[in-house]
Amino acid sequence: MTTVDVHVVRVFVDPSGAFGNPLGIVDGALVPADQRQRMAARLGYSETVFVDDPATGAIQIFSQTGEMPFAGHPTVGVAWWLHAQGQSTDVLRVPAGEVPVVRSNGITAVRANASWGSTFDWQQLDTPADVLAATPAAYSAGHTYLWAWEDETQGRIRARVFAPAMGVPEDEATGSAATQLTARLGRSLHITQGAGSQLITTNLSGGWTTVGGRVLPSPTRTITF
Repeated sequence: MTTVDVHVVRVFVDPSGAFGNPLGIVDGALVPADQRQRMAARLGYSETVFVDDPATGAIQIFSQTGEMPFAGHPTVGVAWWLHAQGQSTDVLRVPAGEVPVVRSNGITAVRANASWGSTFDWQQLDTPADVLAATPAAYSAGHTYLWAWEDETQGRIRARVFAPAMGVPEDEATGSAATQLTARLGRSLHITQGAGSQLITTNLSGGWTTVGGRVLPSPTRTITF
């Protein structure tokens, strides 16, 4: 049995510091590669990051069901955490490619391609109230993204994501989906997802986008696996 400290941050909190998607961050030197999936499942977060080299930004991301080549909330969260630890890491390295990091006015953002994320069933609904009325139990497979305009002129969206394929009945904040929706709509967005998490995106070109938000620390966990 191995006991490991897990640093926890909440990614995409609102301006008051509420909401956000929890992320586990683990020193990769403490967990062998063949045990990381089991540890991520044991932690129970939508994703867990293993930091293999803080200086170069080399990380691995695991959901509860498998390794992910890229994910938004883990890269934003670990970019913020590394900076808070005094690491000047401006590029993260994941299987999908290099992920540049941008920090400005309390927002940590990453640049990614919309082709890197999971496949979603996109469902645009008529109103934010329709999105809020959805029941997670109605979505038993795959990855479903429900969304509606709050203010189309200002690019404000209300969204929810159901991801039972990843062992997550409802995901509080999904950065890779935000990159995809940004590219699909061809415009920068301000997305409120889940209970109230907030994601800010920028549309670039060729499928490239940024996704970012505010991050706050949570108490460290200790896990034995």
